[in-house]
Amino acid sequence: MNGRGLDNKPLSYHVAVRSLCEFTAKAGDLDHRFTPSPTAQEGIAGHALVTGRRGDDYETEVALAGEYESLGVSGRADGYDPTINCLEEIKTYRGSLERMGDNQRALHWAQVKVYGALLCRQRELAQVTVTLVYLDIATGRETRLTEHAATEELQAFFTEQCQRFLAWAEQEAAHRQQRDAALRELRFPHPEFRHGQRALAEAVYKAASTGRHLMVQAPTGIGKTLGTLFPLLTAMPRQALDRLFFLTMKTTGRRLVLEALSTLGGKSQERELSLRVLELVARDKACEHPDKTCHGEACPLARGFYDRLPEARQAAIDSSGILDQAALREIAREHDVCPYYLGQEMARWSDLVVGDVNHYFDVSAMLFALTQANDWRVAVLVDEAHNLVERARGMYSATLDQQRINVLRRQAPPALSKPLGRVARRWSELLKDVGPDESGSREAPEYHVLKAPPQGMINALQQAGSAVTDYLGEHPAGVDTGLQEFLFEALHFCRLAERFGEHSLFDVTRHGRGRAVLTLRNVVPADFLSPRLAASRSTVLFSATLSPSHYYRDLLGLPLDAPWLEVDSPFAGHQLDVRTQRTISTRFRDRDASIVPIVATLAEQYRRLPGNYLAFFSSFAYLEAVLARFRTEHPDVVTWTQTRGMRETERQAFIDGFVPGGRGIGFAVLGGAFAEGIDLPGERLIGAFIATLGMPPFDAVNEQLRERMQARFGRGYDYTYHYPGITKVVQAAGRVIRDPEDRGVVVLMDDRFTRPEVKALLPGWWNL
Repeated sequence: MNGRGLDNKPLSYHVAVRSLCEFTAKAGDLDHRFTPSPTAQEGIAGHALVTGRRGDDYETEVALAGEYESLGVSGRADGYDPTINCLEEIKTYRGSLERMGDNQRALHWAQVKVYGALLCRQRELAQVTVTLVYLDIATGRETRLTEHAATEELQAFFTEQCQRFLAWAEQEAAHRQQRDAALRELRFPHPEFRHGQRALAEAVYKAASTGRHLMVQAPTGIGKTLGTLFPLLTAMPRQALDRLFFLTMKTTGRRLVLEALSTLGGKSQERELSLRVLELVARDKACEHPDKTCHGEACPLARGFYDRLPEARQAAIDSSGILDQAALREIAREHDVCPYYLGQEMARWSDLVVGDVNHYFDVSAMLFALTQANDWRVAVLVDEAHNLVERARGMYSATLDQQRINVLRRQAPPALSKPLGRVARRWSELLKDVGPDESGSREAPEYHVLKAPPQGMINALQQAGSAVTDYLGEHPAGVDTGLQEFLFEALHFCRLAERFGEHSLFDVTRHGRGRAVLTLRNVVPADFLSPRLAASRSTVLFSATLSPSHYYRDLLGLPLDAPWLEVDSPFAGHQLDVRTQRTISTRFRDRDASIVPIVATLAEQYRRLPGNYLAFFSSFAYLEAVLARFRTEHPDVVTWTQTRGMRETERQAFIDGFVPGGRGIGFAVLGGAFAEGIDLPGERLIGAFIATLGMPPFDAVNEQLRERMQARFGRGYDYTYHYPGITKVVQAAGRVIRDPEDRGVVVLMDDRFTRPEVKALLPGWWNL
């Protein structure tokens, strides 16, 4: 951050041109209407198209830098033509240029003028023509907005922007110095580390110091959150880290991080550490007016947002304590701004950001975009990283539902009849190419994998998306949620289609006439995740179940030299009585025959040692069949059960049934809400029954996945069925032993658990 200027004077702060202008040039309303911006690939292609039209002397990606007092400013201008002395800032867009918000236009002019000032100073020019070049991605047509400016005018503009930013920059530089000094003195908050926690902390610190990624399999009970957070905080000043991102899979994970920060010293030490901590939440959880769209004509918190933002931002910086959802909401209310977008702004100025994995790994992830735009040096922590495989597959997959689009077409306004009708026709053509519908009224859907991307459908979706965007822009007062959802789905689908490759497949599933679903299905997320991993100084992925290492390395896109560490368990074999039932098969063909022996096993163990148990099954149908039989034969045993689509209050009621000293059996689905991420220590849970090997169903989709895994990694069955299944089993069994004092039993009810290849994947401290 610190350095020296051209005159050898010390610089207290460096800022990119775009960041400078985003801070100083925006005013008025927040405006997030439904304008589909081009993808990164489209932007790159658009820039290449424009620059390719210029002459041989045209310069691209012109590196420019300058300073004002103690502030350094740098960036790359898109293009400069010295023959006509014209500096260009190129912007790509979709839809109608007239609907671009005033804030965006002001930002673009500020950028090109700052670049102009830097160019004139660097090349000693008396004047320059500054031009905004807007390229319509759909048509390739350029719109040019031009101003002729003298260097004095541009220097005055540059000075004004720097002056507006300088006080903030000096504050940020002072904060960084204070933060780094405090973190150098940070000490572990407990007298000693837990068993295995020191080894974890040392490995994390070493990974950050050497700039490597790390996979850690560490059991529950050693304090993984604090054991990973503490070493990275101590590494921040030593490795000149700008930001630390702690990413979780669930809201409960974020709470654990915030609690660990309190363990590091509570509110008093947060101030002593000068550590700015921000909790990022989803938009629907932060929005104060979910019935309104994000622009000044509809939402009072969007009206004049940028005029009130500076004071709200400063209040957030000055606040003591963590900027969690409640704290941000309070500040936003005091300054009459949107709490969600205040949080988005504070992500630029916080040292530690706690959020969901999608905030860094998703297609349009904000934290990843900020890291690239500001050239941040970051470290990333990913909790429960075994879930990242499926979460990332979901991020980079997209679906289109024929039935929903047909309903939308019938209800849509006349202006959208033609473009939506074109999408409907493309559906018919696509299904005709697939073949006649033979599903009829059968329960099993028809499944087809397409040989090539359906380009006709993609083109129709792009055109429909532009039409819907125009319509929503012309009718800002009322929000048609159906159109809005279609727009987002269409844009997501088209953007992923542009990046289609061997990592994904296109398939069509027919559920009957007019009820087909087109899916762009990601199967290997590594190709999307690896650039995000490469953008961090160090990424640490940790979980209680992160083996075998090659499976996660291959699917998550980690380098071959990324180390994998297994932390010794604090638990001993005598704490957990692990039993297998060799005579029970839970294979689909044997499930009816398995019900009676499973019920007998549940009852026998419960009578032997009454207490609270969890029983896991592969499906709701299997669960319900066993539960019905158990209740008939053992009506005196208290039971409660997970049901389909449980609400938050119902899930909490299920968990609350496990009271200390209680007696009963909770029935749940393996891989569901109660198979991981819940904490039932001591007598709240003394045992678990697992009546499944956890493997996904052998259906058409998974068989396609198996073929892709086999072709790319040579281990199709293991990567599709075996490893994911055992991970679910170990996670579910992990609910039993949570603390070093816990005792319990796990009964594995399937003869395959006795196989050597299965036993090899189970925790080493289990006595089998």
